[in-house]
Amino acid sequence: MYSVLVVGTPPSGGDGLEERLPSVEVLRARDADDAIEKLARNRRVDAVLLLEELPAARKTVSAIRDEFPAPPPVFLALPAGAPPPEGARPLEPGRPADLLCRVLDQIGR
Repeated sequence: MYSVLVVGTPPSGGDGLEERLPSVEVLRARDADDAIEKLARNRRVDAVLLLEELPAARKTVSAIRDEFPAPPPVFLALPAGAPPPEGARPLEPGRPADLLCRVLDQIGR
C-alpha cells in the first residue's frame, strides 16, 4: 500500500481519488504549511502530488525542500516543455485520478 500526500484542491472539486484507487492511502493538505505539517506527522509518505497552480506549487516545493533533507518525491502536472520547479518531477497534465496513477507508476518502479 502506498501513501500519497495530495496538496491543493482540484479545479472541479471532487476528484474521486479514493474511489478509483482504494488500496492507496490519500492524505490531503490545503497548502504548503499544511503539507509540511502532514509530512512531519506522517513519516511514511511515499510521494507528494501537487494540484496547486504553479506559483503556489513553487512555494510548496521550496517549503518541503527547506524542511526535510530527504523528502519524498514531489510531482506536479506541467505542460510539455515547461520546466518544473527545482525538486519537483513533471507529469503530463490530466485529471487528478490519472495524475495519481502516474505517480504510482513512477514510485512503483
